[in-house]
Amino acid sequence: MTTEAERQRRWRLALGPDADSQSARLAGRDSAMDRALTSLYTPAAAGPRGAGLGGSAPQVARWLGDIREYFPTSVVQLMQQDAIDRLGLAHLLMEPEMLEAVEPDVHLVGTLISLGRALPETTRETARAVVRKVVADLERRIATRTRSVLGGALDRSARVNRPRHRDIDWNRTIHANLKNYLEPTAGRDHGTVVPERLIGYARARNAVKKEVILCIDQSGSMAASVVHSSVFGAVLASMPSLSTRLVAFDTSVVDLTEQLSDPVDVLFGVQLGGGTDINRALAYCQSKITRPAETVVVLISDLYEGGIRNEMLKRVAAMKASGVQFIALLALSDDGAPAYDRSHAAALAALGAPAFACTPDLFPDVMAAAVQKLPLPIPEG
Repeated sequence: MTTEAERQRRWRLALGPDADSQSARLAGRDSAMDRALTSLYTPAAAGPRGAGLGGSAPQVARWLGDIREYFPTSVVQLMQQDAIDRLGLAHLLMEPEMLEAVEPDVHLVGTLISLGRALPETTRETARAVVRKVVADLERRIATRTRSVLGGALDRSARVNRPRHRDIDWNRTIHANLKNYLEPTAGRDHGTVVPERLIGYARARNAVKKEVILCIDQSGSMAASVVHSSVFGAVLASMPSLSTRLVAFDTSVVDLTEQLSDPVDVLFGVQLGGGTDINRALAYCQSKITRPAETVVVLISDLYEGGIRNEMLKRVAAMKASGVQFIALLALSDDGAPAYDRSHAAALAALGAPAFACTPDLFPDVMAAAVQKLPLPIPEG
């Protein structure tokens, strides 16, 4: 049970130094935590340079060390991002010593990508090391499940109904023919299943290879989605049953498929920020489709279109009419509900291409459903 003193302590930490004088007094570790929070969240700290942390690299480095000591990793990452957003500390990330002090996460990677060519030569290798650590952590999280879920879906989509004997899937064949079960008789001691319908696996050399095109909006608001998409693209590209293409766009289009073997190269090949021309990007993707019925196009964008809206919608309609499985993801991240263009989302839904936000954990199931041409597991809300 929480005591009154503990409640007062928590309120004091939450409200900061402007709390009522009757609030609990802080000492020791609590006082140090309060100083770290005050440096970031007091109104005075929210100016262009910030009264709490200022532009001093040593002072910021000490603050980063403090928050890593006093708060769990998830809170440290949130405070780091708030410091970058509120206090304009992105310029300090150009110093290798600062990069070595921060807690790497997806949002930090997004910030480093947005700095792009502005990073000095002395910082680039440190920045790549930070990005590589985050990418490796993401790959460990998603790779096994993605290959398992999507690999199973590809196997199912490749099954045939006239298999050779050695290619028969006996478990599915028996299940499909249970209605033909014959009871034991006087002349037959055991029941039997009459296999009117055989189900088997397509032989590897005859199996149809599925094609996936990831079309990623690299506008500034899509940073976390770009990071996750790059990692998923690399995982999908490693699956022999898939042919994967990754396209990034703003008002121009860049094909990063050749870099898919290393998602770090992909990330340093994008340039976050700028305008958005979805129509132009989809035109490029459409030009790369050779087998529509075996192709899945995944548009990852907040749908704030700067190009020709009607042409964009016509392209989506044409792709779907040709047999392409078209998916529109408003975000591919754990960041919660994104901001997006609701009128464009509604227009896509009217074409049979519902737009929805997707977490990295759900993405393998979305792709598995698309490969099998099943209803998509769209999250509620």
